[in-house]
Amino acid sequence: MATRRVYEIEVSHKGLNKYRHIRGTDRYVVEQKAAMQKRQWDEQWGKKIQVEQIADQKRRERESIIQTKEANKELASTKTEEAKKALLSLQQTLQFTLAVDDRIEWDSLLDKSIFSDPKPIVIKSKAVPAEPKLSDAAYQPRLNFIDKILSGRMASKKQELIKQYYNDHKLWTEEKEKILATNRAAAENLVMKTKEWERRKYQFEKDQRMRNEKIMEHKRNYFAGNPDAITDYCELVLSHSQYPDFFPREWDIQYNPESKILVIDYSLPNKDDLPTIKAVKYIASQDDFSETHLTPVELSSLYDDLLYQICLRTIHEIYEADVINAIASVVFNGWVNSIDKATGNFVNACIMSMQASKDEFLAINLAKVDPKTCFKQLKGVGSSKLHGLSPIAPIISLDKEDKRFVAAYDVADSINDSDNLATMDWQDFEHLIREMFHKEFSASGGEVKITQASRDGGVDAVAFDPDPIRGGKIVIQAKRYANVVGVSAVRDLYGTTMNEGATKGILVTTSDYGPDAYEFARGKPLTLLNGANLLHLLEKHGHKAKIDLKEAKKLNSELLKSKNDQ
Repeated sequence: MATRRVYEIEVSHKGLNKYRHIRGTDRYVVEQKAAMQKRQWDEQWGKKIQVEQIADQKRRERESIIQTKEANKELASTKTEEAKKALLSLQQTLQFTLAVDDRIEWDSLLDKSIFSDPKPIVIKSKAVPAEPKLSDAAYQPRLNFIDKILSGRMASKKQELIKQYYNDHKLWTEEKEKILATNRAAAENLVMKTKEWERRKYQFEKDQRMRNEKIMEHKRNYFAGNPDAITDYCELVLSHSQYPDFFPREWDIQYNPESKILVIDYSLPNKDDLPTIKAVKYIASQDDFSETHLTPVELSSLYDDLLYQICLRTIHEIYEADVINAIASVVFNGWVNSIDKATGNFVNACIMSMQASKDEFLAINLAKVDPKTCFKQLKGVGSSKLHGLSPIAPIISLDKEDKRFVAAYDVADSINDSDNLATMDWQDFEHLIREMFHKEFSASGGEVKITQASRDGGVDAVAFDPDPIRGGKIVIQAKRYANVVGVSAVRDLYGTTMNEGATKGILVTTSDYGPDAYEFARGKPLTLLNGANLLHLLEKHGHKAKIDLKEAKKLNSELLKSKNDQ
């Protein structure tokens, strides 16, 4: 009897950890069973992987949600801390200044910076290659035995090398000229750049010396008891006082050397500008943040207390910085810019005023006082609810009169597009400029006054702008020029702006400015208006004129000639 043949196949799957031994007498059937088993296991493995991937994705999503919620909780906690710090800083406005020395350190005002622009680098000149010489080995013929026998061949080779020499020498000469020209151009460029660098360095150091000398001059004038220098010093003290960004940071100061009274008109923040957030909470179920704000009563209380603190702090800073005892009494008038809710109009009202002598104020322990009680004790004037913004009359008003100011007259209505501003009477021109800026500033309650014809102090007009952002005292100079205005006029304006204690200087001309003038004005509180800007300003306020510099130059030339003939 014949023995039946048996076929065997082992199949396995590492992922599923499966194993099977398949046997049979038919080889084809055994192979089919093995293949089918592998497909089944592969399908199972694929489904398992898919299930695991879905589970893993869900797990990651859950973890992401948890992480996001934790991050949002942390963010809410951070915002809460920031809100608490912001409110605390307002509550400690007075306490903050008690740890600060408010005296001005004059040396810290000096510009000690070094001109940082790198000096032009000397680039090494390109060397000229060695000049070819007829005696060089390259031009000596290599003669073989036949060349030496046949003189014609020798001469031909020598002639060919001589020709090669002259061709190479010509190319060398051309290359030499190019290299020398390139080196000369590089040297000339270096000289030009070095001169420009030296000019900028000289100008930088000159301007630096001028600014530092001006600071030291202010220092000398202050210690000499100069009234204007004392006013400037007090301006510096207040400008060094650190407050939150939403504070107006605007004030007007006037010092009376006879009575030693310093009057401060101080712009106070509006209640609507104060931060109101007390806490921030993350609500996970809604995936949103919830803010807790100060109640109206809490906000009003915080605002009133802040204003009392600002008043006391300002007076404290002035007295602490008064190292020459120039000030016997300070008057603080607190002003608030707001919108009258009854009329919708802009209102700038004085809502608190206090006068305190130096002796009585320095006797107060500010670290322990209640600001409102202290204000009342010092006979401060103001509504019991400052947040109501009830106007009061200042104890002493700031006197904006200046002996240099003269009566103004209007000019704009008498000119038309045929009038040349460049040939206009210079006094009429100055009054025209005043009139235009008066129209520009009057919309916000500002005023513009013109100075005497002698133009003492270098000021042609002074604007008082109550705007809390752009406002303050602004000096205006008018130059009815036919030629380009140089940097010296802009320097004069800057010096005048500083001497006047103004927040800004404006220079207006019928012509234009040189590049050095614009360069000097950059980064400084100066505005340069040229002839085109002036015509635009006129047109903005309904007036037209022209500027013909050629006509002005011709007229000036004729006047000069007539004067010389006389």
